[in-house]
Amino acid sequence: MTRAIAPEIRRIAPAAYMLIALRLVLMVLLLLVCVPLHYLWRLVGLDRLWPRVFLTGIGTIAGLDLRRHGKRVPGALLLSNHVSWLDIPALSHAANAAFIAHDGLARFGLLKWLCDMNETVFIARHKRADVSNQMQAIKEAMDHGGTLTLFPEGTTSDGTGIIPFKSSLLGALEPLPDGAVVQPVALVYADVPEVSWVGDEPGLDNFKRILARLRPVRVDVHFLPAIAGDNLANRKTITAAAQYAVGGVLDAASDGQPT
Repeated sequence: MTRAIAPEIRRIAPAAYMLIALRLVLMVLLLLVCVPLHYLWRLVGLDRLWPRVFLTGIGTIAGLDLRRHGKRVPGALLLSNHVSWLDIPALSHAANAAFIAHDGLARFGLLKWLCDMNETVFIARHKRADVSNQMQAIKEAMDHGGTLTLFPEGTTSDGTGIIPFKSSLLGALEPLPDGAVVQPVALVYADVPEVSWVGDEPGLDNFKRILARLRPVRVDVHFLPAIAGDNLANRKTITAAAQYAVGGVLDAASDGQPT
């Protein structure tokens, strides 16, 4: 499917800005608590607990109502559909995941700082000379037992289906590290038209629109069977298998079938 055009966005009621402000204050307070504790944990060589606490808290403050389905494979590379910025706290909560992101995000100082705390691996597809370094960074993250998530669509969809997965986004993962496990994940939002970030809607508007909601944001996180056999032959077969698995869940959800 192609990238959807955003529906007409309802204006945020003036009273809803009070809810937005309250949630923003809670997010800032959470950040002020988690950052010092994160650096304290780093000093004593402990794992990245506090970035996960922070992201999980962000999701809770934003109203995420998360349900897990299936079994997560610890230390797997997760290939997930991408609907909203809420995908990040959802997968951090459900899978204790760090993320593989395009290096364009690293240009934004505050965002890069937050990503670095969660051990985000930045990749630059256009810098072929850096592929070996990118592969090494991903391998080290997976060797440490960490779970990494990649969004192979390369952008957000409207959540009712998927944009074709781009095998080029797995270029830094070919060949896969020895013993690597690749697991598809499907994110299914109940009120997807009100959550998805598509079309020309500015990111800040989408952020405010979600924070203005009184109702919880229901998301079902489906951990699907790991890709195996001939489907692991190369990045094209991996992305095709993941797209088929994730697309099947989203199609069933769109048809109103149990998922």
